[in-house]
Amino acid sequence: MKGRLIDLTFGMDGKQRITVTVDEDFRETWDNLHDADVSIEIKKYRKRRSLDANAMMWEFCSKIAEATGTTKEEVYRHNIREVGQYTPLPIREDAVEEFSRIWSEHGTGWFVEVVDDSKIEGYKLVFAYHGSSCYDTKQMSRLIDNVLQDAKSIGIETMSERERSLMMDAWTPR
Repeated sequence: MKGRLIDLTFGMDGKQRITVTVDEDFRETWDNLHDADVSIEIKKYRKRRSLDANAMMWEFCSKIAEATGTTKEEVYRHNIREVGQYTPLPIREDAVEEFSRIWSEHGTGWFVEVVDDSKIEGYKLVFAYHGSSCYDTKQMSRLIDNVLQDAKSIGIETMSERERSLMMDAWTPR
């Protein structure tokens, strides 16, 4: 829900009170919860992403996979590896497999690549890649451009620059 912080005051009881305006009709939620303790999370508003850009990316991953005899997930991970975001981490050698399993539970684009031995004895240096679900507009645009370039390189017809630009203008990060 989108809103705006308006005021912060301090009550006589020492507690802080915030005033928030909201863009949606809040009456039903108020009726259900006004006399109960609630969990509150306030964070900077971001428009939800357009599914068109994400769906288009997966469509081209599927076309590339079909043409190259691989899976769309492998095509996606390949592109994540080429342009994606990752966190370099030293992981204890005996914990790499378990860390990889847990990390990959975030989604298809969340995977671990062992890069080298770490400078720390008994550790491996791993790159923990982040899936596109956490990408901002610039990062997602770069990923889509890379997928489209892969498609073009094997003769798959892609969209015009204008179509791509319009689609990316409508795309917003989660």
